[in-house]
Amino acid sequence: MPATSLDQIVSLCKRRGFIFPGSEIYGGLANTWDYGPLGAELKNRVKQHWWQTFVRKRADIVGLDSSILMNPKVWEASGHVSNFNDPLVDCKECKERFRGDKLIEEKLGVEAAAVLKLDQIGPMLNAEKIPCPNCSGHNWTEAKQFNMMFETQQGVVKDDSNVIYLRPETAQGIFVNFKNILQTMRLRLPFGVAQIGKAFRNEITPGNFTFRTREFEQMEIEYFTEPDGSKKAFDDWKKTVWDWYIGLGIDKKRLRIREHDKEELSHYSSRTLDIEYEFPWGWGELFGLAHRGDFDLTQHEKFSGEDLKYTDPNDPKKKFLPHVIEPSFGADRTVLTILLEAYDEEELENGETRTVMRFNPNIAPMDVAILPLSKKEPLIAKAQEVFRQITEETNLVVDFDITGSIGKRYRRQDEIGTPRCITIDFGTIGEDKEQGAKDTVTIRDRDSLKQDRVKITELVKVLAE
Repeated sequence: MPATSLDQIVSLCKRRGFIFPGSEIYGGLANTWDYGPLGAELKNRVKQHWWQTFVRKRADIVGLDSSILMNPKVWEASGHVSNFNDPLVDCKECKERFRGDKLIEEKLGVEAAAVLKLDQIGPMLNAEKIPCPNCSGHNWTEAKQFNMMFETQQGVVKDDSNVIYLRPETAQGIFVNFKNILQTMRLRLPFGVAQIGKAFRNEITPGNFTFRTREFEQMEIEYFTEPDGSKKAFDDWKKTVWDWYIGLGIDKKRLRIREHDKEELSHYSSRTLDIEYEFPWGWGELFGLAHRGDFDLTQHEKFSGEDLKYTDPNDPKKKFLPHVIEPSFGADRTVLTILLEAYDEEELENGETRTVMRFNPNIAPMDVAILPLSKKEPLIAKAQEVFRQITEETNLVVDFDITGSIGKRYRRQDEIGTPRCITIDFGTIGEDKEQGAKDTVTIRDRDSLKQDRVKITELVKVLAE
């Protein structure tokens, strides 16, 4: 059963080295998080799995890594300077500021919040007596627009002419490179460009651990297609992404698809849907799929003066701006969902409770742990030999753990989600036949707790199965 409380995951992440509070020794910085040794492995595994699935295994998608800092005109063309706003409200009692639509959404549902205009948000908060999360009062100001882009300065002189922005999304880096990619990669429609990278949004009310933060990582694809093929591409991506999340081990009973109402659509989208996950606090967006049409290429062609049209290789006279389908994955939200979904508390026959993270083996932060039965030198030496064999002959991520009793180490590996543990005992080194034959080890399965004796010479083959 997955975690029912966010506190369970926050505690485990800090205790086991998945995620730490940012700048903790200085009192922290609100809503910033650092991925620890295991969290970095887990997140990298998720990104590698995504890249392998959507780039390396597809002939129609190529990769890109664009810069975070871009010419400010990019954000004028994309509409972010004028349209990338959230409704800001102030609590008149404690003077704290919040995102008004999210307060309404949390109490009345996303559908209720989506249809409200800016001037309706303040009155709705007051009419419904929605309390301030900080002081519990319900005396709100009128809502006003708040642009979420982070500004910074380029160069040594601070003035308006040197203002640039930290990118609020990775998508525009793909659009401004559309012409470069066409000229260098010999691609034919339909094709996609994928990118994984950081984005920054000055959220009014971040929260719920890593679900909503001001610094986050996206895994995005811009899929270019002929206009009359865009509907099929949209439907294909809807199924493809759903299947990918299920393949990660997420129970489909806790996933749903929600189509956006017309009033909720972004300025660039003619159709958008979200895949949502049932988090401990309720349903929240995990993935977004948008039909961006030719909005972005049209805008960049207009603002840059460059010809961004696609020329049909079979008909040079046929030139047009492709339509774009955008599958947008949140890397941090995906990792958080996997952590919640993997968490399990299992009662054993002896009455003890075992906490185990049941990660899909493809994305577990550690593939296998090497556990010498004790710290005696012959066992340590043999365990190191096995460690070298596995790391040299495979790409598996291997932990080497000698701290604590073997029972405690098993529990620790269960709690970090290691699928298999290899125990080197006195039978392995030929000193105790009752423990096992010489040059054999015990492999313990995380989920079934089954233990099998395996020859060291066959170990790599068994681990590859």
